[in-house]
Amino acid sequence: MDVAAENIAYRARIAQLNDRLRQTFWGGKVMMTPGLQELPEDFQLRVFRAVAEFDDFTADNDPHGERDFGRIELDGYRFFWKIDYYDPECRYGSENPADANNTTRILTIMLASEY
Repeated sequence: MDVAAENIAYRARIAQLNDRLRQTFWGGKVMMTPGLQELPEDFQLRVFRAVAEFDDFTADNDPHGERDFGRIELDGYRFFWKIDYYDPECRYGSENPADANNTTRILTIMLASEY
């Protein structure tokens, strides 16, 4: 496999793992910021559902094809979600985000104003 094809496969694997976490909240940790925590629980659930259903990835908002960031709006609130990659102990960045066994994914959902 040539280098370009390897890079495409590498990013596709990262996107697959990120989609799994975002859509099912399985395969990593999910965090929310204090601003989101202060909103009513039923609204928080709607935000989580909107994140799980997000599929508006474009070259502008996903230039590397990893599906690791998005923006949603709900009832006049703007939210960002972001997936970061850490080592298994969450002390350092992951050396290989495509390796699910040696990467801890953290999905953070926040009010855009908290970014």
